[in-house]
Amino acid sequence: MSATDTATSHQPLFSGLWIALVTPFKDGAVDHPALAALTTRLRADGVAGFVACGSTGEAAALDKAEQLQVLETVLSAAKGLPVVMGVSGYHQGQVLEQVQALAHYPVAGLLVSAPHYIRPSQEGLLHWFRTLADASAVPLLIYDIPYRTGATLTTETLLALAAHPRIEAIKDCGGNTAKTQALIADGRLQVLTGEDAQIFHTLALGGAGAISACAHWQTPLFVELMALLRQGDLPAARHLWQALQPWVEACFAEPNPAPLKAMLAHAGWMHSELRAPMMPASKALQDRLKAL
Repeated sequence: MSATDTATSHQPLFSGLWIALVTPFKDGAVDHPALAALTTRLRADGVAGFVACGSTGEAAALDKAEQLQVLETVLSAAKGLPVVMGVSGYHQGQVLEQVQALAHYPVAGLLVSAPHYIRPSQEGLLHWFRTLADASAVPLLIYDIPYRTGATLTTETLLALAAHPRIEAIKDCGGNTAKTQALIADGRLQVLTGEDAQIFHTLALGGAGAISACAHWQTPLFVELMALLRQGDLPAARHLWQALQPWVEACFAEPNPAPLKAMLAHAGWMHSELRAPMMPASKALQDRLKAL
């Protein structure tokens, strides 16, 4: 067995390419057949797993019953590939109830963000994540995304949380390279970038993988990119990454997931429908996406 084979056989669960799934809509309702077909298609492209009901999945626009129905559809279509469920809110009691309800589902983990809007202290953030981790039947992935929550997790706070036996990974959208490097160097949390523009950078630093929106499209190329970076083939990875840049840039030219849904609709995989106040991609961006 080669060194590469050995490394692959011992890959941690929260590593590689995870897809932050969109939630397709049709006439205002969740389009479950399109969601199942999308999950099946991506599963065949070699992804490591799926995240349901994250920000790309417009979870904030789904009620709790719809969120669980989305999860059930994804779990069924994933056929054993691991599925992580997004959990968010700012009322600790209600979020605890979500976490406890999810104990009845065969999820691989919960992706939990800091409480949005209320901006607690670092001590408050430690209490939030530890309380939810204590209540969870499965590992927690911390979703560090201060530009959505208004709460910044410091390096010290994240390293303290890494000591919790059920906190295993981080979706890193913190925008702080020094923090990213410190977490990778510490080694206790699997560091997955949640910023698609940082995929090359994070993996080259030694990060575990990515939770990606862009990788719904040209998925095999993103899988190949991860493999090249894991093998240390930087020249080949750099060449592939440069080829993917126009798509990554277009995918976030307007608020996510509007550009992504426009591209998937153009491919005939779903309708380009979002829930207000999210708006579909502009005509100019749709034309740009079709040109890609």
